[in-house]
Amino acid sequence: QVQLVESGGGLVQAGGSLRLSCTVSGRPLSSYAMGWFRQAPGKEREFVAAISWSGSTTSCADSVKDRFTITRDNAKNTLYLKKNSLKPEDRAVYYCAHAYGSSLERVSTNYGYWGQGSQVTVSS
Repeated sequence: QVQLVESGGGLVQAGGSLRLSCTVSGRPLSSYAMGWFRQAPGKEREFVAAISWSGSTTSCADSVKDRFTITRDNAKNTLYLKKNSLKPEDRAVYYCAHAYGSSLERVSTNYGYWGQGSQVTVSS
């Protein structure tokens, strides 16, 4: 059974930084693309960032581009999201997701496994 567990969320002041981690168990991570999504109160879940199986290709939403960086360590079966220059509008529950295939995906329906979510709150 594939399980994804996020960690690293919390409360941070605007302009601060956080790093989210997502550890995958149940299968080797190396053959699959991974992604991060977020859901703010009263809004639909939205794409944040994605990374191909090897880590050679990444993509970020325009709203977080140049502030967020997605990386992965396949040897540790772990996905990361480093978030800099956080803004109050970044407040959301962040979910890591495991894609069905190896290519980078921006659409949530291309992901088959999801973590439980990690709350990030940014104070102004």
